[in-house]
Amino acid sequence: MKTVIAIIFAYFVNTRNKKWISKPIQSQNKTFKKLIKSASKTEFGQKHDFQNIYSHEQYQKRVPVRDYEQLKPYIEKAVEGYKDILWPGKPLYFAKTSGTTSGAKYIPITKESIKTHIKSARDALLNYFVKTKNFTLLKGKQMFLQGSPELEKKNGIYHGRLSGISAHYIPKLFLKNRKPSWKTNCIEDWEKKVDIIIQETIGEKMTIIAGIPSWVQMYFEKIVSSEGKTISEVFPDLSLYVYGGVSYEPYRKIFDKLFGKQIDTLATFPASEGFFGYQDQFGKGQTDLLLLLNNDIFYEFIKVEEFLKGNLARISLKDVELNVNYLLIISTSAGLWSYNIGDTIKFTSLEPFRIIVTGRIKHFLSAFGEHVISEEVEKAMETATKLHNVAIREFTVAPNINPKEMLPHHEWYVEFESLPKDMLAFSKALDKEMTRLNIYYKDLIDGKIIKSLEVISVIRGGFNQYMKSEGRLGGQNKVPRLSNDRKIADKLKTIST
Repeated sequence: MKTVIAIIFAYFVNTRNKKWISKPIQSQNKTFKKLIKSASKTEFGQKHDFQNIYSHEQYQKRVPVRDYEQLKPYIEKAVEGYKDILWPGKPLYFAKTSGTTSGAKYIPITKESIKTHIKSARDALLNYFVKTKNFTLLKGKQMFLQGSPELEKKNGIYHGRLSGISAHYIPKLFLKNRKPSWKTNCIEDWEKKVDIIIQETIGEKMTIIAGIPSWVQMYFEKIVSSEGKTISEVFPDLSLYVYGGVSYEPYRKIFDKLFGKQIDTLATFPASEGFFGYQDQFGKGQTDLLLLLNNDIFYEFIKVEEFLKGNLARISLKDVELNVNYLLIISTSAGLWSYNIGDTIKFTSLEPFRIIVTGRIKHFLSAFGEHVISEEVEKAMETATKLHNVAIREFTVAPNINPKEMLPHHEWYVEFESLPKDMLAFSKALDKEMTRLNIYYKDLIDGKIIKSLEVISVIRGGFNQYMKSEGRLGGQNKVPRLSNDRKIADKLKTIST
């Protein structure tokens, strides 16, 4: 009976969502008007004259693009417990981010915006059920590898990680069969937590597992090591892995080996600031994300190339183009206004609007004027690993500006599953692909301003050692793909081979 109800509900939601998918610009205009009207009497709304904003053009003139630091004075007031600052009333929560770019940040989540987070996660799964007809997943257990749901209350507002906050809103459809237990989920020590999760899940009929690839990989590898079997042998009913936050491609080869058979994957695009998209097609090689336009989020876009030149001119959805790198700017029912979240995207389809995430604007490498972005290094790595039949566990790239007895260059710190037979050939393949993907990098190489990149092998588990030393092991924490300094590189250098 439960499965029948879930099937009916999934088709109902799918049909309802087709309405906004078929009218994307109207949906965004409706969202824009709703947001402006709702916040017109807040401190931010009054200061920026929301009551007299009737068009996107007027909004752009009154509300400049802001990053976290520029919005921080308003957020700090809300953290102190003041009402009606960015959004009517007080936020329900502050999501504390991992602080990979500008230190710890506190992102407001309101009673309106939390609903969009939960609805989007639910709809991602329901859409998968409808498109694949794989409703047998509902008859097993689901495991979401996430941060602790224990929250701290300050000034009447709860503080915690987004994944921990979300744990309080597991849909009833999955509540009874979710893993791990609440008690286990509250364990802060990540390694201890994973060990106990393994104890709780071995022998269970697991059908869905979700989490950031690097940490799910740790969970899977411990199981494979202790059981001497592949994941599909340990969990024969497992048929869906849900991930978000990072590109899956660098991890795909290792996951395929761990799974031992073909397992469906579902890509999502959640962040503390909002849930922006999920994979809505499931053909071979399709991981594009449907941009969610019914989510109390009004989107604006700045061309990355222009942003890096200091030009902050932004456009709305109706003016975007295919295959252009855009910086994502959002206004939301959490009270974030023309907010630069730091993520970059490209549109792969305009009917409907689908995107791929190309990286982080603060995670780019331009020590010599090359403007290398995450998408480029991940594509180069994908090409080189396929060419040399190599699997990698993790990698990051940093500049070496003042090397001894050689030209400056990029250093690629790579944790291999197994070393390439010819490291020099592997390095050349990476470098060749980078020169193809980035004309500025090619010009610097050709002009002998920098030399070809160098690959430095990191010992197995080295990235986990680094993350643990930083107090960032597990949860939503991720290793930056690119850095303009050597903070990560110098620490990894001490544990490289």
